[in-house]
Amino acid sequence: MDPSLAARAELDAIRIRRAELREALDALERALAAPAAGRAVVWGEAVNASMIEIADDFGAHVEITEGPGGLHQSILAGDLRLANAVEALTAEHQQIAAEIAALVAGSAAPVTAADVDDLRERGTKLLGHLIRHRQRGADLIYEAYETDIGGGD
Repeated sequence: MDPSLAARAELDAIRIRRAELREALDALERALAAPAAGRAVVWGEAVNASMIEIADDFGAHVEITEGPGGLHQSILAGDLRLANAVEALTAEHQQIAAEIAALVAGSAAPVTAADVDDLRERGTKLLGHLIRHRQRGADLIYEAYETDIGGGD
């Protein structure tokens, strides 16, 4: 379906949110990859700050997609055959939000050397989940509007 003027504005907002989330993912990857030996508290503070940013950006993403008049409603109004894809992405939102909340709590000060490996493992898994979610979301938007929203770079 050809996006209307309102849908194009909505897609522009999605592109902005997508870029913000991509920046937050990059910041988390840098924080997780930083050296932690002998500096677990400082490392944990950087991871926690990145996780709080991801929590904020992901919350905004959920609102713009699931909220009243959001992207998912627009897609379903134009093409009900995409209902399963919308439902799957919505279910992923709940799972990812729970992972984010657990990592925000787990990276809260003080992080000890004993916490680092577990936080790195969970953070890396979260990055993978978010990247795959973004890919599926881009596929859904392309299928609905034949519009490439880009990688957020």
